Amino acid sequence: MAKLSVAILGSGNIGTDLMYKLRRSEMLELVLVAGIDPASDGLARARGLGYETCTDGIEGVLSNGKAKLVFDATSARAHLAHAPRLKAAGMIAVDLTPAAVGPGVIPVVNGKQHSTEPNVNLVSCGAQATVPIVAAIAKVCPVPYAETVSTIASLSAGPGTRHNIDEFTRTTARSVREVGGAKTSKSIIVLNPADPPIIMRNTVYAMVDLPVDEKAIHASVMAMAAKIKSYVPGYTVTVEPFLDGDHITTCIEVTGRGDYLAKYAGNLDIITSAAVHVAERYAETLSKERIAING
Repeated sequence: MAKLSVAILGSGNIGTDLMYKLRRSEMLELVLVAGIDPASDGLARARGLGYETCTDGIEGVLSNGKAKLVFDATSARAHLAHAPRLKAAGMIAVDLTPAAVGPGVIPVVNGKQHSTEPNVNLVSCGAQATVPIVAAIAKVCPVPYAETVSTIASLSAGPGTRHNIDEFTRTTARSVREVGGAKTSKSIIVLNPADPPIIMRNTVYAMVDLPVDEKAIHASVMAMAAKIKSYVPGYTVTVEPFLDGDHITTCIEVTGRGDYLAKYAGNLDIITSAAVHVAERYAETLSKERIAING
């Protein structure tokens, strides 16, 4: 299968970590890293690895024209401007910001369903960690209400994350309902200033209608966690799901791979890992289409 040509738009922490993950992909070929800061460490590293770079952002991506798929690792506000231009150029957009222009995608829950969309949104790091767990519970029984709490190291929250806190909570809570299957929801993010920095921690509370099959819920959640771990090796269930009154509680930690970011930044690692996973599904879909056309 021919590799799918991709570009990264944004040379900050997320874009740079994504670059290192793409180097391991057998299905994706990175053809451009675009930023706006000539002094960016990400661009310097990209050049050092032999990748083509530019410092005029979206203009450089469009004028380069080599990429079929573009990872947008800028900001929610920037992606709102980028999305229509990428669509007009016939480029698929995988959005790592909370802009929510396209449908929210959690790879293990609805990735295949949206593998032909021109723009998909990865919602947030908290959603990538917790929504699959809510979905696993919802497979077994109705979930009238779900609440997720994601605690991340303050040092792992860059300017983009801090500026998009409101978007983070709104889009995460919405995805708990629309993708996870909960009827109502609430999502919280906590920036923890502890030193040394903490690993990303997530707690999921899901209200259920009694009586409920606790063993079936446990099996569904653990099976879902195993699927996530296949592309996010540091994803670990630290408190296995248990029934307490009328709600299920479970806790997850996410340790990063340490590609570019520190291992405590599992919040960033999970969304860049999800981005690669989603893009590889696009590569599969496009390859099948080419095979079908060529007979």
